[in-house]
Amino acid sequence: MHENREMREVMAGFLKEAMEHDPDIVLMDADLARANGTLHLFSLFPDRCFDVGVAESNMACIGAGLASYGFKPFIFSFCAFAARRAFDQITLSIAYAGQNVKIVGTDPGIASELNGGTHMCLEDVGMLRCIPGMVIFEPVDGGQLAKALPQIMAHEGPVYIRLFRKLPAAAWFTDDSYEFDLFKADVLREGRDVTLFAAGIEVTEAMRASEQLEKQGISAEVINVHTVKPIDRKTVVESVRKTGCAVTCENHNIHGGLGSAVAEVLSGECPAPLGFIGAKDRFGEVGKLDYLVKKFEMDAESIALKAMEVITRR
Repeated sequence: MHENREMREVMAGFLKEAMEHDPDIVLMDADLARANGTLHLFSLFPDRCFDVGVAESNMACIGAGLASYGFKPFIFSFCAFAARRAFDQITLSIAYAGQNVKIVGTDPGIASELNGGTHMCLEDVGMLRCIPGMVIFEPVDGGQLAKALPQIMAHEGPVYIRLFRKLPAAAWFTDDSYEFDLFKADVLREGRDVTLFAAGIEVTEAMRASEQLEKQGISAEVINVHTVKPIDRKTVVESVRKTGCAVTCENHNIHGGLGSAVAEVLSGECPAPLGFIGAKDRFGEVGKLDYLVKKFEMDAESIALKAMEVITRR
């Protein structure tokens, strides 16, 4: 069984073990190693850990350069800086050049909490989803992340990991028997009336919403779409063909992210009523996570209401 651990602890633990066995793995951080949980790795591997300072775009270029010589770079910063600030360098130096760089963006969306709107990157999935060859992964808990990291390491090409740094509200992947597939979504709960597609912190809210709906006689299927790109089209279509409608739940702008990805799949293969839970084309603000989830209407109650709405349009 996997205990519910902080995501950054799981990430750092994996890197420590991997770096002990693979001398080609290098780590870079942009002045946030303490916050990202990687600081102790700098003393363990001083020749392969680099703090580039507040220079995220430069970090992306250094990572690409090292990858071109056969190294396996992991570059870290908050999502707002790892993705949004370094977007051009990720596009050209990493993806266009076909470099094998793993990009770890921490504190996605409203998880930035008291750092406020400037740090709340609600656009990163939409931006990076447009880059050819980019894989975008968002784990739910430490157990899933631990299962995912060996597959992410083995994948040849750029991967963006959207990482909630701290302890998740709930753990759904604690069983050692859980078989993870980077490119296959997880059906957490089967249902017949509506599908709830969720990612990251919204998985817990979707599961809570399914329990509320069950009390009203509504059977909701809950699917964790941990990899938004490439999205698991087969699972998306099969579920909606059964339920006839769906709601997407994401800690991101409703434009460009999981909702858009699901809509693109369904519009071509299985047109159905679709509702969107996420930031409604707005910037973030200062607040604690429990307040922000409600303020942005990303909570279980909002998901349940949206589910009932799409059912009426089915």
